[in-house]
Amino acid sequence: MASARDIRRRIKSVKSTQQITKAMKMVAAAKLRRAQERVIAARPFAGKIQEVLARLAAANSGVSHPLLEVREPKSIGYVLITADRGLCGGYNANIIRMAHRDLNNMQGASLITIGRKGRDYFRRRGFDIKSEFIGLGEDIPFATAKEIAQTLMDYYVKGVVDEVYLTFTEFVSAITQKPKTIKLLPVETPKEEEGTSQVDYIYEPAPDVLLGELLPKYVETTVYRALLEAKASEHGARMTAMGSATDNATEMIDKLTLSLNRARQAAITKEISEIVGGANALD
Repeated sequence: MASARDIRRRIKSVKSTQQITKAMKMVAAAKLRRAQERVIAARPFAGKIQEVLARLAAANSGVSHPLLEVREPKSIGYVLITADRGLCGGYNANIIRMAHRDLNNMQGASLITIGRKGRDYFRRRGFDIKSEFIGLGEDIPFATAKEIAQTLMDYYVKGVVDEVYLTFTEFVSAITQKPKTIKLLPVETPKEEEGTSQVDYIYEPAPDVLLGELLPKYVETTVYRALLEAKASEHGARMTAMGSATDNATEMIDKLTLSLNRARQAAITKEISEIVGGANALD
C-alpha cells in the first residue's frame, strides 16, 4: 500500500488537474453559446440561397457556368475541416478516421486541410496536401471562408481538380456531432419539390448574370456554414470531454481519500500495536 504522503501528493495533483478541466469546460461552454448562435443564424441564409438557386436552374436549364461543368473525375479535391487544438474528446479522431477511409477509396485525391490536427495527421502519413489553412481563430470571419472558397473554385475552374468534396462535423447538440461529407463542386443545383407550381419569372439582369453571381456566393456560403458547424461541434465536444474529465477527477479524489484514510488507520493501528507490545514486554 502507498504511504499517506504519496497519496496526499496524488490527491493534490488530481485536484490541480480538476481545476484546469473545470475551467476549460466553463470556457468551452461560453464559446459554444456564441458559436451555436452563429450556426443557427447562418442556416436560414444557406437554405434560402439553395432555394433561389434551384428555382433559377429549373427555369433556365440551358444556362451554363464553369462551376456547373461536369467532368470525368480524374482528380478529386478533398477538403477536411478539423480543429487546431486537441482536448476535445473524439472530435478530431472521428472526422480524421472518416476522411482516411474516404481517401483510401479515392483515386487521384488531393487533400486540402483546414485545421492543424488534420494537416499534421495526414502529413505524417505522406498524403498529398495541396493547400492548408490553419489558425483561423474562434470567431471565423466570412472573409476567411471567401478566401478558402475562392481557392477551391480556382482549382476547379483551372482543371486542377475535377470534383471537390467537403468533409466537416455537423453540429447537432453539445453532446452530439456528426461527421459529414458533401459534394461541393461541380455545384449540383437542388431540385424543386414535386407538386410545386412552375412560375414564369422575369429576370433583371439576365439569368446567366444572376447565375454567375449566385453560384460563387453559394460555394462561399456553404464553406462558411461548414466552418461554423465545425467550430460549434469542436466547442461542444471539448465541453463534454472536459466535463467528463472533471467528473473522473472527482471520482478519483474520492477513491484516493478513502485510500488515505485506510493508510492513516493502518498506521495508527500499527503504532497502537507497537505501544501495546512494548508495554507487554515491560511486564
